[in-house]
Amino acid sequence: MGFLDRLSRGVNRWTEFAVFGLGATMAAVVAVQVFFRYVLNQSLFWSEELARFQLVWLTFLGAAVAYRRGAHPGIDALHARLPPAWRRAATVLVHGVSAALFTVMIVCGVQFAYFVRNQISPALGLPKWIVFAVIPVGGALLLVHAVALLAAEARGGRP
Repeated sequence: MGFLDRLSRGVNRWTEFAVFGLGATMAAVVAVQVFFRYVLNQSLFWSEELARFQLVWLTFLGAAVAYRRGAHPGIDALHARLPPAWRRAATVLVHGVSAALFTVMIVCGVQFAYFVRNQISPALGLPKWIVFAVIPVGGALLLVHAVALLAAEARGGRP
């Protein structure tokens, strides 16, 4: 197991913990909101916005976990019928193009987070850059996994 694979596994482990924590706290926030709204007839003005921001972070971090695990849905009818050399080339091409996209996510995500740095969310009063920082963070996580998968493919297989 090489350095990139260990890095990817370690990053993925911590990302999985973050995804679990976000999912659990989001479920708790929504449950509390439902209780307050329908049982106590009171509305928590901040809960919907917090749950929405948690869902955004959960989506990007969850995408990185799914990419590392190879769990994204796909149609592999053509890929499975290719000869082994072509299949490997297609895999390298897919991870290479993905790495390019993840690099664009990082660069444009940083630019966008900087662009909204002075905006404040209405209910929580959070700076919007915190919410949009997930774009470059998610891109960086995905890029680590893409580079590790490319290196593994160059060695001859999936990590």
